[in-house]
Amino acid sequence: MRAKELPARTLRDLRPGQSGRVGEVGGSGPLRTRLLELGLTPGVRVLVKKVAPFGDPIEISLRGYALSLRKSQAQEITLAGR
Repeated sequence: MRAKELPARTLRDLRPGQSGRVGEVGGSGPLRTRLLELGLTPGVRVLVKKVAPFGDPIEISLRGYALSLRKSQAQEITLAGR
């Protein structure tokens, strides 16, 4: 029997205090390029520091610095593993 496949978790799914490892960076064109330039590369660990009241923006910590992303941008970052 095959296990039911769960949808991939994204950076947007994490709550403050939770962390994960970047698995894949989605998006296309300038958005994907910018996310990679900001250090969101496969394998890097990210920690969610804060989420604004309506969920936008999301403040994360990675590579020794803080970064704020919009929900739509965080949705493009798939987390590795479960």
